[in-house]
Amino acid sequence: MSKKGSSDNFIKQAGFLAVAGILSRIIGLLYRSPLTAIIGDEGNAYYSTAYTIYVIILLVSSYSIPSAISKIISQRLVLGEYNNAHRIFKCALIYVFVVGGIASISAFILAPLLVEHNSVEVFRLFTPTIFLSGFLGVLRGYFQAHRTMLQTSISQILEQILNAVVSILAAYFLLSSLSSSDPTIRAITGAKGSALGTGVGVLIALIFMGFLYFLNRPIIKKRRKRDSCVKTLSYSKVFLIILSMVTPIILSTFIYNFSTSLNQTIYIKIMMHFHHLTEKVVSTGYGVFASKAVTLSNVPIAIASAVSASIIPAISASYTTKNYKEANQKIQLAMKTTMLISIPSAVGLFVFAKPILILLFPQKATIQLATMLLQWLSITVIFYAISTLSNAILQGIGKVNIPVINAIIALFVQTLVLVIVVIYGTNPILGLVWAAITYSFLMCILNGVAIKKYLHYKQDYLKTFIMPGVCATLMGLVAYLFYIGMMALIKNSTISLFLGIIVAILIYAVLLLATRTLQKQELEKLPFGRKLSKWIKL
Repeated sequence: MSKKGSSDNFIKQAGFLAVAGILSRIIGLLYRSPLTAIIGDEGNAYYSTAYTIYVIILLVSSYSIPSAISKIISQRLVLGEYNNAHRIFKCALIYVFVVGGIASISAFILAPLLVEHNSVEVFRLFTPTIFLSGFLGVLRGYFQAHRTMLQTSISQILEQILNAVVSILAAYFLLSSLSSSDPTIRAITGAKGSALGTGVGVLIALIFMGFLYFLNRPIIKKRRKRDSCVKTLSYSKVFLIILSMVTPIILSTFIYNFSTSLNQTIYIKIMMHFHHLTEKVVSTGYGVFASKAVTLSNVPIAIASAVSASIIPAISASYTTKNYKEANQKIQLAMKTTMLISIPSAVGLFVFAKPILILLFPQKATIQLATMLLQWLSITVIFYAISTLSNAILQGIGKVNIPVINAIIALFVQTLVLVIVVIYGTNPILGLVWAAITYSFLMCILNGVAIKKYLHYKQDYLKTFIMPGVCATLMGLVAYLFYIGMMALIKNSTISLFLGIIVAILIYAVLLLATRTLQKQELEKLPFGRKLSKWIKL
């Protein structure tokens, strides 16, 4: 493969992860609707409360492992140190065994202190998954370091499919066998079924990745035999490398995601003790925010997450070999690709918020609230996409402490915003939205300053942000008017929505090409881009 091809390959690999991420989140959206019909908004609330804390613990124990391991191993691979790369892999497995085991046992014991009473049993069902997720993370990071994302992509889809199927079936059968008619007890029981689905999904994905690793063992052994590196890292040195890389990334990701858990706790406590509302009422409102609005807004962010996972080993390899020009080219391509998708996604969510929610979550009592929250949260799609990618860039060039500092600053400011709006605002639940906007925006600014400082990087703002924004705005206006017209004509929201989305995609593509916001050479670097450029005769 040519140097140029190698340089651009990470975008194609990101395409695999992006497709898998979007499919996984779409599956997640589709199964939440029948699951909500079974367990209700109250059950969703208890599941969301437990799941949020579970994710925080997962961040500390294993969630950041793929990024850290892919960076460390890719540095060794680019230098041809295959034995050292394999030793890092083995030590990473030991690391997650110890850390994951401690985290899992501690979470089970401390459950009553971590979540509200009605979510304790649900949360405890997540604890075995904490242990298994570490091993899954190491295997995914190992394959990502080799710049092949197909294995991770397939495992993500398998994980989500099993999660969906088991969650629905477990919730249904648990409730069917329950004799109690108490709505809260039934909600808790249904939420436990959903938690079981999460665990089964991770277990199946782990089995799949383990199977692929054993299939590749002959290739791994051949590479290790060809290793000409005379200096083999000691186990103590490897663990030191892992800790020095994993710890800052964990802290950064922890703080980056801790805002969700912190906001949940602050919101629920203030609403219960300051506004004197019951746990059931507050949890139901929060459930609408977390399980509907946030879940939908997270779908397009899968693109940024995929590009971030791909760019860490790619940037790390360029930076290790001191090829700074290539590193900047990769950043430019990654940022523009992310924005070309994230900006119209944000506009689409704003325009089609209500029909999407009607399709996926038809509970009439909360549809207006969910629509308002989703429209506001659509703004964060762009900010979170930029901040997720910029975090990965800084980690890729070894500046792993900077995202930690930036995250602490952003967390402090967004907490002040949340408290003020929840206590004094006329609509307290908007405090959660404004906190998310504040946090993601500050991370964009602070990370951007750091990247410019250390890489002397300059972004093409016109072609990366402004023109995609103009094209997406026009797209949204025309698509919404088309949707309104179709509704008046056929009076079917689902058909009108799907036709409106198709029209939006076509209009946006035409506008990008007509304004030359997307050039031929850029299109060819995208997955299936060469075929598309020939088809449209660019």
